[in-house]
Amino acid sequence: MMPYRLYNRVGSGGFVVEAALAMAKTDYELEELDSRPSTPLPESFRQHNPWRQVPTLILPDGSTMSETAAILIHLAACHPDRGLGPAPGTTEHAQFLRWIVFANVNVYEAILRRPYTERYTTDPNGLEAVREASTLRQGEALSVLEAAVEPGPFLLGANMSVLDVYVAMLLTWYNGDTAFPRLDTLKAGVKADATVGPIWRRHFGNR
Repeated sequence: MMPYRLYNRVGSGGFVVEAALAMAKTDYELEELDSRPSTPLPESFRQHNPWRQVPTLILPDGSTMSETAAILIHLAACHPDRGLGPAPGTTEHAQFLRWIVFANVNVYEAILRRPYTERYTTDPNGLEAVREASTLRQGEALSVLEAAVEPGPFLLGANMSVLDVYVAMLLTWYNGDTAFPRLDTLKAGVKADATVGPIWRRHFGNR
């Protein structure tokens, strides 16, 4: 079977899938697109993803996956001995699913309202209001995750999972004024990880 192939670009949400593949210690090919986040991908990319979005992951059987949270859940299930997530059927796995979907639906979606504001209103005079609502919604959702880090330092306790890598990435994109000390500690743990840290720095520097 072929290795995984990840279509990605530096500084994008594909970072967390790249990190997950590295954590899984599995073979993968990285196809880095020569464009910056928040800009449209070329029309030709529709052959890989109808929304022209990264991350897009080609699985070893040649099929395609998109949607960051779905990819992370799948990789954790495919590599159960690598610590990407808890064992299915456990209470911890239920929380893993709960918070990864919560982060995807509420934090990531709110973040996207700033660079892609035109997707969320047909009123050209309403763009700034959408951006302001985006920041408020990010803060509200991150506050829920902040409260869930108990006892910490990670969302599921002492062990880091791809959920934490995902949330750390989303926290980096937050542009509001609310402080999240527990999430800051979680993010520091992700950045200090021997496997994830170098990938983080290539995508986000010291942010």
